[in-house]
This record gives sequence, C-alpha cells and structure tokens, in this order.
Amino acid sequence: MKKLEIGELCAALPVVQGGMGVGVSLSGLASAVAREGGVGVISSAGLGLVYKDFSKNFYEASIWGLKQEIKKAREATKGIVGVNVMVAMTNFADMVKTAVAEKADIIFSGAGLPLNLPSFLTEGARTKLVPIVSSARAAKLLCRKWWSEYGYLPDAIVVEGPKAGGHLGYKRDEIDNPAFALEKTVPEVVAEVKLIEEQQGKHIPVIAGGGIYTGEDMYRIMALGAEAVQMGTRFVTTEECDADLAFKQSYLKASADDIEIIQSPVGMPGRAVHSSFLDRVKQGLTRPKACPYNCIRTCDMVHSPYCIMLALYNAFRGHMQSGYAFCGANAWRADKIETVKEMLTHLREEYEQFSLKDHLPGLK
Repeated sequence: MKKLEIGELCAALPVVQGGMGVGVSLSGLASAVAREGGVGVISSAGLGLVYKDFSKNFYEASIWGLKQEIKKAREATKGIVGVNVMVAMTNFADMVKTAVAEKADIIFSGAGLPLNLPSFLTEGARTKLVPIVSSARAAKLLCRKWWSEYGYLPDAIVVEGPKAGGHLGYKRDEIDNPAFALEKTVPEVVAEVKLIEEQQGKHIPVIAGGGIYTGEDMYRIMALGAEAVQMGTRFVTTEECDADLAFKQSYLKASADDIEIIQSPVGMPGRAVHSSFLDRVKQGLTRPKACPYNCIRTCDMVHSPYCIMLALYNAFRGHMQSGYAFCGANAWRADKIETVKEMLTHLREEYEQFSLKDHLPGLK
C-alpha cells in the first residue's frame, strides 16, 4: 500500500477521513485517524451550535469552535489534520481564514466549487488546498480558474461519487445512473489531471470517495488511478467518532432499505438513514418558524421543510427523534463499534489480502 504525498505532507496510510458535520468528525475522530497514519478531518459545519455556550452569535462561536478543535487535535497527534469547509456555508470565508491562521495542514472544500479558495492563503501559509469535485469537467474548470486568477493549482483533488453520504453533487436522476459511477469518473479525472500536471509540472494526487467501505473497494478504485481514498461512513461506527452513541447505533440498526435519498433544504439531494423525523418532514410537520442561524447560502427558509443545521445537530447529540443521520450507501453494512486503530487494521488487511489474490490468481 503506497503512501499518500500531498506536497511535503506524507500520510503513511492513503486514507482520508471524510469531514462529517454537524459535529460527527471533530478533533476526537480526526486526531485518532491522524495518529494511525491517515489524514484526519475536522468538519467546520455547525460549530456555532456545537460551541453555542461560548457565544450566542453563531459566527463568533463557529470561529472559536474551529480554533478549539484544531488546537485539541494538535495536542493529541503530530499527524496530518485537515478541515472541511463547505462552499455553501455563509461563513465560508471565516472558516477558511481561521483554518489557515491556525495552520491546518489541509483545507478540503466542496458542496459547490471553491473557485476563490486560493485567495485566502496568506504569505508563508503552508496549508494545502484540496477541492472536492464530482466530474472531470469540474476539475478542469477549477484548475483553469485557480491558475489564471491566482497562479495556483490544487495540492490534491477529491472526486466524490454518488454513493457518498450527506449532500451529493449530483442531480437526483444521476445518483443511480452508471454513467456517473465513481468507477467511471475516477479515470476521467485522473486523465484530466495528468494533462494539467504535464502542462504545469506539478503532481496533483487524485483521492476517490463515495461508497468506499472495504479494503477490496479501496484496492479496486486505486487500481483505476486514485492515489488514496476518502472514507466517512466506516469511521462513524468507531469509538472515537465524536457523535453520540445513538447516532452510531442508527447505522448498526439500519437495513439496506433504511438508506434513502432525501431532498435537503439547501437545494441538493442527500443520503441519510431513515428516521421518524424524516417521516414527519414528509408529512409537513416540521416547518420552521424562523431562520435562527443563516448558516447556508442556498437555504430558503420560507420554503424549507425544516432547519437542517438544527436537525443534524440534534442527531449529533443523540436526539434522533428530532433529526437524522447522514450516511453513505453502505452504512447498513456496519455491524459493530470498534476503535479507529482496529478499523484501519482491518482495512489494511482486507486490502492486502485482495491485492495478493489479484497478483496471484491461483489463490482465488
């Protein structure tokens, strides 16, 4: 299993833990992954709620919360710790500036194309910038924009497929369409990135995410050109995951039929574990009276069936009757809670076993 190199950063294990909000991946999970040689990622989404005791002002609490989470992660590990910042957040700029100022190793950014992300780098900053895209076309557009405007290219690119958890960068009718499958998109992005590398002389690792659950999944997608994988769902059912036990148990209790595609108030489809709250949403019983946080640019409070930030925060706290858990397509496969070390050990063993079988056909 090759190491993942992003500039001068080197992860012994080519696994990026996906950023999961609200509160699901904070310093606890991120530092545990980083200690084991992977890339741990703190989600900046909803930190104003998680740290509401610091300030009633959502934006002030968000900045303070991100500073605290990066600090706690730094105290717990010398490994690679990144921050996920969604483009759709109204405090996108504040979160990016804070991550750079606090010397986060990497900023991962999706839920929209982060076209101006390099503009936030300060002189001497060493934070790496990694956009999340869903197509080769988006990767090409973003690279051209960054180079022409800022003379900067992504330090890596995450390509996220339609089996991912949370908000999806696909239209609803594209999610189950084989033409948009990760296995098809990864080689297209890799080919596009190679052209850019040849033109500009900079290596840009491609990281594949969305539906990666086993070592075999990891081996197969890396055989298509990805240099690492991004995984979120499998980390949820670890002891170090920052979400409440009830959140994790919703994965353990779920069947394949419980994983559903929902329409998020932010205007994108998403994947979640079915819950009684989502039933009430469908019945029109959860409509908000006001917008308490103004957290997502694309959220239309007048027509929103519920406050997504509050619903996700409730789920993070374990109040599943008042929220729901985002998840990837394979969440139903979870059958136990284990430590991050145990999970990554199993993943590596699965990868190596399948690699050996693939190279020595007689063992199949």
